[in-house]
Amino acid sequence: MKIFQKIARSYQEKQPFVVYRKPNTQEILSVLQKNDSLFLVDDFSQRGFIFAPFDASRKPVFFPSNESDFFTEEIDFSDEIIVENQFIENPSQKPHHQKMVEKAIDEIKKGRFQKIVISRKESLQLDFFDVVSVYKKLLQKYQNAFVYVWFHPNVGLWLGATPETLLIVENLRFETMSLAGTQVANDFSSVVWQQKELEEQSLVTDFIENQLKNKVESIQIKNPETVKAGNLFHLKTAISGKLHSSTSNLKELIESLHPTPAVCGLPRNDAKEFILEHENYDREFYTGFLGELNGISKESTSNKTQLFVNLRCMKIEDTIANLFIGGGITKDSNPEKEWQETVSKSKTMKSVL
Repeated sequence: MKIFQKIARSYQEKQPFVVYRKPNTQEILSVLQKNDSLFLVDDFSQRGFIFAPFDASRKPVFFPSNESDFFTEEIDFSDEIIVENQFIENPSQKPHHQKMVEKAIDEIKKGRFQKIVISRKESLQLDFFDVVSVYKKLLQKYQNAFVYVWFHPNVGLWLGATPETLLIVENLRFETMSLAGTQVANDFSSVVWQQKELEEQSLVTDFIENQLKNKVESIQIKNPETVKAGNLFHLKTAISGKLHSSTSNLKELIESLHPTPAVCGLPRNDAKEFILEHENYDREFYTGFLGELNGISKESTSNKTQLFVNLRCMKIEDTIANLFIGGGITKDSNPEKEWQETVSKSKTMKSVL
């Protein structure tokens, strides 16, 4: 399988690259930058692969089409056996995380916020790390996610399997989603969503509708449905519509949505301020977004933009795996349950290490 050889060689030679598979497909795509320059996005009109941080005041990193080579390969992992690893949960972060959750709940009850997303970074010391092996496991385990490995020598190595679409734009059609609410996946028929999850999901849906309704020609919002992502169930609402033919602006659309309340909170600017002040670490590209901007290959006739929220991800530094895990806090949140939710979410990445 040549694509895995390309991953190993590019990483060994410290050349920028991204390899990814879109949800529910077997085609793996790679963008291999021809040099090690660090390109940044200015106006979102370029064609290539974008990797954007949580903090929208920082410019996204970009692999431009005209500076990159492309390669695709079809690979079917459906019959592969997955060997899962178990890591003992480290409770050392629990007091600080619960204290942050309690502080967030207090601020919500005072009326300052409707919702805040609180996250943490957990670092695992590994005996060794093999980028190809871990990426293969992600591909095998998460068929319905956007599964990627991304590297730039000036930025670092990131891998992830995210279930959440930020924005798809093709011609004058757009698609997005609100994804909020979490529970451990058991049987679809036994899923019951509590008021806390229903409210959290509704806040995200309402925010997206309000952000887009004056910028698009039409918008359709489907009823919420339960979807599975790894070992978890989420509530998802599909949102789509048509853009104005004359005034559509991709940069404006992206800035309207990112970061959504699913990864930040409401009101957005106040919640972001709270996060930056209290989380005690830099999210970097966790809860940012990534994907194809205005099409990917310079030979392609499509100008499709397809962006995903960077969830269920990790940053690798030598043999340390930094995992990023969070959850939405509302007035009905319980600090102990919120901690356990981050534990459940961390298993997505831990199982492939």
